[in-house]
Amino acid sequence: MTNNKIPQPLSVPLSLSPLVLVKKAIILLQSYIEQLGYRAQIHFELEGCYRISNGMCQAPKLNFNKINRCLSELDVDGEIVSEYWQNQWEYVSLFNGQSPLKEAMNLHQVITKLPLLFKRLYGDIGIVETLIEPVVWSGDQGKLATGSNQIFSHDSRTVHIPNAIQLNVSVLNDKGINLIAEGGFGEYLQHCFLQTSLECCLLYLPEEAAFERLVLKTRYGLAQELCSPVDISGGHQGSVALYKKLGKHNQNMGEEPLLYDEFNKVLSVQRNWQKTARIEHRLGASSIDYNPYVNVIYGLLNIIDAIEAYESKQYLSLPKFVPISLPQSLFTNKKDANILGAIDTFKASSWFSESLNSAQEKLGRMKSNAVLDCPMMLGDKIKQMILNNYQVNLTNLNSG
Repeated sequence: MTNNKIPQPLSVPLSLSPLVLVKKAIILLQSYIEQLGYRAQIHFELEGCYRISNGMCQAPKLNFNKINRCLSELDVDGEIVSEYWQNQWEYVSLFNGQSPLKEAMNLHQVITKLPLLFKRLYGDIGIVETLIEPVVWSGDQGKLATGSNQIFSHDSRTVHIPNAIQLNVSVLNDKGINLIAEGGFGEYLQHCFLQTSLECCLLYLPEEAAFERLVLKTRYGLAQELCSPVDISGGHQGSVALYKKLGKHNQNMGEEPLLYDEFNKVLSVQRNWQKTARIEHRLGASSIDYNPYVNVIYGLLNIIDAIEAYESKQYLSLPKFVPISLPQSLFTNKKDANILGAIDTFKASSWFSESLNSAQEKLGRMKSNAVLDCPMMLGDKIKQMILNNYQVNLTNLNSG
């Protein structure tokens, strides 16, 4: 009898050996980038929700000071803030100059410890569960009035809340200048992420529910209420966005207050968009199965591709990018083997493993200490480690 249950990746903390492996890879990639004369900056944003004792009804407005003090005591460079939907929160990375490895460690701490912190600190007001999930079903109610992004109508239909993990990336040269704002570097780095996002989607869409998040807007008629991405697209409003002078909502980037009135209202600002220019990879789904370390590796490998093209002046001419659909499932369609799932897409690709192997080889030729004690063919080993998390019979358990 065929088992039709859709399995999930193993939802357990990384054991020592895999954790050491991915940390060594990040240290290696950081060292290689530094040897080239650059510094990578990576920051995460994570969305989630909480439930109170009588369901997803409105809880008293939370003051997150207590939980943010706890994060600070845990040496986490980030804080919790309120998000748009009812009972939704967001973890926002702070710009404390942390390395990509430290940023991965920060997010790993948040994913593993935040549910316990919420319950311990806010259980007395009824918070019973913290949700780090791609979709919070029936998480809110309401329908935006036609033509408005802020005003709700009297329609109280159910809204399913999508939750994202975003990867924000910038690169500094040896003078501390943000290269995303210089010449065509930002455009080329965006191009690198656009080219690799399909084959590496398993890294940032690690569970089956992540693919439900991609179809929320169309399947449930929530296109006006939700702005979560549905495919791989570029520009400054796509799922792999380049923010320079304008942000996702066409707002001015990098505005810094200069003058306030007596009521603390901003009277004048200066714009420093060069400082905040970045690539924002918006496709990731909130999940306890999201591995911050392998996603930092993914970000650093794209940065290396862009830097090497920048160094060789091969980054100035880019083809127009046409949006690409993402897989419909973790698993290849059992009725049509040509419709690959995320697992088989990653398994069939070579960019992730070969790029990491190549960086390891190049850094070894530089005689860097970062390659010491690293197993050979590190990219192959980490790719297999990722695939080993999905202990399934893909022949019998493909999604329909």
